[in-house]
Amino acid sequence: MIELHTWNTPNGRKISVALEEMGLTYKVVPVDITKGDQMKPDFLAISPNNKIPAIVDPDGPGGQRVSVFESGAILLYLGGKTGKFLPQSLLERIPVLEWLMWQMGGFGPMPGQVHHFIALTNEQDRAYGLKRYSAETRRLYGVLDHRLADREFVAGALSVADFAILGWAWRHERHKVAFSDFPNVGRWYDALMARPGVKRGMDAKLD
Repeated sequence: MIELHTWNTPNGRKISVALEEMGLTYKVVPVDITKGDQMKPDFLAISPNNKIPAIVDPDGPGGQRVSVFESGAILLYLGGKTGKFLPQSLLERIPVLEWLMWQMGGFGPMPGQVHHFIALTNEQDRAYGLKRYSAETRRLYGVLDHRLADREFVAGALSVADFAILGWAWRHERHKVAFSDFPNVGRWYDALMARPGVKRGMDAKLD
């Protein structure tokens, strides 16, 4: 059984959704980031960057116990392990990798800054950062909306890239983003959230 070391965050939800969609058995090991659990030696042994999530798979390649940190790396590992949601063909895999990296490099760090600045109480401290990162977050939603204008999922067939992006789109209300402004994203989001595996992953208790 895979151990999912995580907390109730967008990056954690990426992995619970993927595990459920792939039909893998797992147990959640909560890492309370509000209390500094991510700095404990046991967690640092599997996630040296002290960030959630991380997994431990007792039945890794060759039957060896392995740990994987960084949500994108975990998604690629799980896709490779199961052969699901990660195309074998290099040509078909290219857009999956592109949109996974798009999420990791932009549609995560930028909304994450919105999360930070929107929580500040001092208006002078929050105003510049919130304006800057909210604008970039909306731009990224626009990129995603354009991508989804003529396709059901970001890479054609459903893939780990969709799971990665969904983890952050799940927080669209916190980003002050209405799907009425990005209807293709809204259609994609609703379709994913209606999937039983995604629902189980989103309902899984991670904290």
